[in-house]
Amino acid sequence: MIKKWSFYTSLTIIIAFLSSGFKPFDLDTNHWFLTNETDGTHYLFPSEKQNDYTDLSVPYTGKFFIGYKEAIAFRESEGKYKKINSLGYMGKYQFGMETLRAVGVHNSALFLNSPKMQEKAFVALLAKNKWELKDEIERYEGTIMNGIMITESGILAAAHLGGAGSVKKYLRNNGERYFRDTYGTSIRSYMREFGGFDTSFIVADINAKVR
Repeated sequence: MIKKWSFYTSLTIIIAFLSSGFKPFDLDTNHWFLTNETDGTHYLFPSEKQNDYTDLSVPYTGKFFIGYKEAIAFRESEGKYKKINSLGYMGKYQFGMETLRAVGVHNSALFLNSPKMQEKAFVALLAKNKWELKDEIERYEGTIMNGIMITESGILAAAHLGGAGSVKKYLRNNGERYFRDTYGTSIRSYMREFGGFDTSFIVADINAKVR
């Protein structure tokens, strides 16, 4: 019994000694390797939720909606909220007054000075166009036309450029007739550049307004 107790005691001491030999007494760390973030943002991205990117300097990559709207904004105005072009189109997404009135905005000065209102107007117009083009989206999405894959996001981007009526004409004429704006930008180019993004969360609503 004594021998057994002595054996286990010795074994425990040996294990403890060996274990301590692998633990440094003075632990050196490289501060660049460590993170002191406590808000959990390094676990958050990439995310499909638009609000996850609010007030963060995060590059918009992939096919998320946030990347979609920022890509359109850059094409329209280089992302400048207060830009007015030579034709009087205003803001980050270049709205005309007729379109603004359609989404419930009647004060152009207030609109130009409110990034929040401009973002809401963009989403409201998408919702309105999605309702007006719901039959075209159902019929043509996934088809190839003039070498371009037709997608919901491409259709909605093209409608932002030329209006829902021009998009309907383009699709029903198999891409042979298409709208170009005053600067020469075509519906076809918007259909190509902004295709394949995720716009599934936009709810089709003919009565969409800025609230």
